[in-house]
Amino acid sequence: MAFPYLSDLVRALTGLNLPLPLPMFGLTVAAAFLVSLRVAALEIQRLHEVGRIGPAPGGIAGELGLIVALAGFVGARAFHIVEHLQEFTADPWSMIFSRSGFSMLGGVVFGAIAGAIYVRRRGLPVRAVCDGVAPAAMLGYALGRIGCQVSGDGDWGIAANMSLKPAWLPSWLWAQTYDNNIAGVAIAPPGVYPTPIYETLLGLAAFGLLWAARKHPYRTGWLFALYLVLSGTERFFIELIRVNPHVQLFGLAASQAQIVSAVLIAFGLLGLAASTSSRPWRLPL
Repeated sequence: MAFPYLSDLVRALTGLNLPLPLPMFGLTVAAAFLVSLRVAALEIQRLHEVGRIGPAPGGIAGELGLIVALAGFVGARAFHIVEHLQEFTADPWSMIFSRSGFSMLGGVVFGAIAGAIYVRRRGLPVRAVCDGVAPAAMLGYALGRIGCQVSGDGDWGIAANMSLKPAWLPSWLWAQTYDNNIAGVAIAPPGVYPTPIYETLLGLAAFGLLWAARKHPYRTGWLFALYLVLSGTERFFIELIRVNPHVQLFGLAASQAQIVSAVLIAFGLLGLAASTSSRPWRLPL
């Protein structure tokens, strides 16, 4: 069952039919953003106190968060449009102003680029700030996927193969029909893989790893490189059971998200190699 609006959730929990037309996806993403912003602010302040970020960062977390949020919103919609060009060509305005249809990965990419530009213009070390926001970015992505699950925005998986389900696993964790989803799609039983749940769980695990590693004596940029590898790997493999359209690349079928994820992994591995080498070389950040 999906709950596109707050009124749907309240009705399911209490039986009350209240006029609360607030989108659950937006509410959840906003909550995820505020939580991740707080985590980022705490970590940036800690890095300043231990001397990894030179000048006092002041209100950088709030300003950075606003810029990343705005750029992320544009990127999330832009990536979704690129993934569904045929639908966009048929009815562009409807897709542009739709209440559903966002690519979380597009939001991460656009937000990261805009954030790096802002940090550089503030005269702060980009790689050090990236280390500071890496755990928060992973946490925000994981929590944001809850909004996809609750609202049923279409970011679900392919038809679930029930013959492969482990006996100990609850059926709802293997297949869901997302009745009343905001995308308006009817899903035949037994349903599709609830990939937003998987991404939330994997994202929280990755956040835990990044949070545990943040105080280790790593070279600047190492933690963010690890974040790129973790986030890219998680998304690359989840795409194997996602419904996103695929393109042919070097004779192989891959989704847009897999291509971007492969690039993130490559940059992350490059960053890890640069920050762990006995004779480190500079990356362009």
